[in-house]
Amino acid sequence: MNDTPKPQKPLKGPVMIHLEQSDRPGPDQAPPVPDLDHPIASGKAMQQVAALASARPSRLGRWFWGLVAGLLGIVISVAAWDFVTGLISTIPLLGYAVATLIAVLLLITLGIILRELAGFARLRRVDRLHRAAERAYSEDDLKQARQVVAQLQALYRHRPDTEWGRARLAERQAEQFDASGLLGLAEAEVLAPLDALALREVEAAARQVATVTALVPLALADVVAALTANIGMIRRIAQVYGGRSGTLGSWRLIRAVMTHLVATGAVAVGDDMLGSLAGGGILGKLSRRFGEGVVNGALTARVGVAAMEVCRPMPFVRQKRPSVSVLVKRALTGLFGG
Repeated sequence: MNDTPKPQKPLKGPVMIHLEQSDRPGPDQAPPVPDLDHPIASGKAMQQVAALASARPSRLGRWFWGLVAGLLGIVISVAAWDFVTGLISTIPLLGYAVATLIAVLLLITLGIILRELAGFARLRRVDRLHRAAERAYSEDDLKQARQVVAQLQALYRHRPDTEWGRARLAERQAEQFDASGLLGLAEAEVLAPLDALALREVEAAARQVATVTALVPLALADVVAALTANIGMIRRIAQVYGGRSGTLGSWRLIRAVMTHLVATGAVAVGDDMLGSLAGGGILGKLSRRFGEGVVNGALTARVGVAAMEVCRPMPFVRQKRPSVSVLVKRALTGLFGG
């Protein structure tokens, strides 16, 4: 017998090789290869604006500037008093005229202080109403929801643009027997028109920031444009919802909005619509400045939506939270010719 092994026939078809399980990512999970010809936009201007607005000075710094302001106030007051009394003793008529001007200036300063305090009071009123509405909705407390609706009616009783909605709410609120239904009715009848006005402000600010970033090549021009546009947008949104504030109140509101965005990571190019815009596709067909403009405009829209959530006297119950992608599409479509 011949023990010589017979030659095996070559295998036909694909050969499958089973490998052991590995935690390493496969080709389908690998990050995309960056396109060096079209750098990825990062919205640098808006990130710098958020860092500036959300920065909180240290306690030592606050003490330092507080003491400096106090000492300057004392020095200026003593110098003004000596100047006026000396002028009265030498030239009485001119001295009394200067004293009158200083008195008028003090009255105007007092009026500004009272306006700032009134602005803080309005912001606190809206904030308390927002928290009460959240509690009534989460606890399904109909009694508390009725109190929220009554406070909402009182908040807008001097607003002609809410008169029709408040009348509809007064007619139909007795038909609601649960907190979510009553709050949803108030939201649809009273706040929906105000939401539309606030969205227009967000779109206008996003368009402005995108245009300046794309078309003005000056250094820091995009940061200045983004800062001013976002400050104005947040103030106007607060006015739309009845939370008018003075200069200090507006800065406090802006810092609250920006701090929230920075804490949640929303002022960054993430994995949503902004990620797809910054990663290629649309921006690959545009210049880098236009790409930065689109991303900065989209980040401005995010700030606007956050400002709506902060300034709104009620949370979004039945009305959908505005979509940033829809806002950016409406604001920027056709802005750069496409």
